[in-house]
Amino acid sequence: MLNPKLLDEMSSRVSSLLASTPAADVEKNLRAALAGLFARLDLVTREEFDVQREVLARTRAKLQALESRIAELEAAQASGGKGR
Repeated sequence: MLNPKLLDEMSSRVSSLLASTPAADVEKNLRAALAGLFARLDLVTREEFDVQREVLARTRAKLQALESRIAELEAAQASGGKGR
């Protein structure tokens, strides 16, 4: 059976070898480029999106209620103006 210390040592050596290859530099540069791209896109988190969706839903409900109230007032005014 293999010694766990030997496996850990081999794993650390492989990791250090991979870290010193050009692939690590490419990955680091790619991550930096993607981070810059995402920063320019002005993205929002899912939580921020959900909060704004709820605010919009409440605003729509208030708008519908106000439109109904205006229609009622206009109807009352129109029927009251005819009787004069």
